[in-house]
Amino acid sequence: MSKTKTLWKRSKKTLYGCQNLKEAIKLPEREDLNEWLAVNTTDCFRQLNLLYGSITEFCTPALFPVMNAGRFEFRWVPFSEDPDKKQKAVKLSAPQYIDNFITWLQDTQQNENVFPVNKNQNFPATFLLYIKFAFKQMLRIYAHIYYEHFEKILKLGEEPHLNTCFLHFYYLCTEFSLVKEEYFKPLEGLVENLEEGFKLHARRDRHKKEKSRGH
Repeated sequence: MSKTKTLWKRSKKTLYGCQNLKEAIKLPEREDLNEWLAVNTTDCFRQLNLLYGSITEFCTPALFPVMNAGRFEFRWVPFSEDPDKKQKAVKLSAPQYIDNFITWLQDTQQNENVFPVNKNQNFPATFLLYIKFAFKQMLRIYAHIYYEHFEKILKLGEEPHLNTCFLHFYYLCTEFSLVKEEYFKPLEGLVENLEEGFKLHARRDRHKKEKSRGH
């Protein structure tokens, strides 16, 4: 087992107040699905961007000439509203790949034809394609951080925040089928550990509540 995956095993102990994550991401009654996904996409990106910003200086083209997560390598393919359109997959360094995505998402969020700002505007019929593309790229960035920068995250004391943000992201993906299950393969061991930690925290919370009611 790699050193990185050994460190992941202790991740289940480092989660911030995650007891309600599964419930928090569910679509509220009478809430528009596209609006809900837009808000959560913005939130997930904001959290991930902050986490990446803390280790940017350690993610250089010289150190990471290819966007990767361990043995898994990722190529940049530009977004297209036509899923059948064939496009060239480009090999980029990790920072360039991530910068490409950040620029694309920020530009997309500022496009009112995709992310409407007025209630009388409708989301485009292709909106879910934009969301799925964004979540696929965010998953790759999470995978890169966990594989290549996890020790730095530990030293910075950001592990609990990273784990909680990722678990929140994961539940969104599974609740709304935003990312194919096979894309989580690089992080399959981590997901299991974090979910185990989620259950552990939930049991502790129930125990504390029961104990407080007994006094």
